[in-house]
Amino acid sequence: MSEPLPPIYLATAVEAVLRAGDVQMQHFGRAMQVDKKGAIDLVTNIDIEVERGFRAMIAERFPDHEVLGEEFVEAGERDTIPRVCWVFDPVDGTTNYAHGLPIFCSSLALEIDGEPVAGAVYDPTRRELFTAERGHGAWLNGRPLRVSSADTLIDSLLVTGFPYSVQQEAGELVGLFAEFLRTSRAVRRLGSAALDLCYVAAGRFEAFWEQKLNPWDISAGALIVREAGGHVTDSTGGTFSSRTGSVVASNGRIHDAMVDTIRGFLQRFRSRNWTD
Repeated sequence: MSEPLPPIYLATAVEAVLRAGDVQMQHFGRAMQVDKKGAIDLVTNIDIEVERGFRAMIAERFPDHEVLGEEFVEAGERDTIPRVCWVFDPVDGTTNYAHGLPIFCSSLALEIDGEPVAGAVYDPTRRELFTAERGHGAWLNGRPLRVSSADTLIDSLLVTGFPYSVQQEAGELVGLFAEFLRTSRAVRRLGSAALDLCYVAAGRFEAFWEQKLNPWDISAGALIVREAGGHVTDSTGGTFSSRTGSVVASNGRIHDAMVDTIRGFLQRFRSRNWTD
């Protein structure tokens, strides 16, 4: 077990996501400014407001720490790994939030040399606060979290998401979705990668997979899954990093089956399309 972090780190993570949740709920369901970062990639004035407030907090409290946040990321910053970095998503599930769908959260991880060591994810609509510290467990509203005990795909409820490039890659993405529909109990698609990961940690899902994610989508949630006894890799089964962009997170028992299914499908799909 690793040495505990200074308590102020996790306390700061919790404070930040709770503040974010308060702001989110003040504006949820009301008129807000919605702009586009891409054809289907939305940003609201609330995303901007929350991240600005968080950056001010860190600048005052830890002026020598870096911040990697979704709304003010600079070119190339996403792929760099500072010594100490707060990785923040002010609203994970912005499309849901902008449409009045109550499935969204804020997500924050503290990374040291690229490894998440503390994390907090807060869903204000359910008042669920997920937290973790490396080597010291994961928690939901102060209660210990543990992944599920299902050991076969057919007994597993899975969850996934689609990247903003889905319109150009629909065949591959929907094909893999269908592959898991054939081999699992069911598959869901909620629209918040951070919550998907937390739900794996809580035993609500057995596994989550997705491609083309950003560090702020998955850093905190990946730590929470690991600390709840789960397993996290990239989509090939290799070492996970929040910078790789792909993730498979599971209860551990079905992890090999998840990776094998992804690998097998992609080989068949790409071979077929190459020859076509």
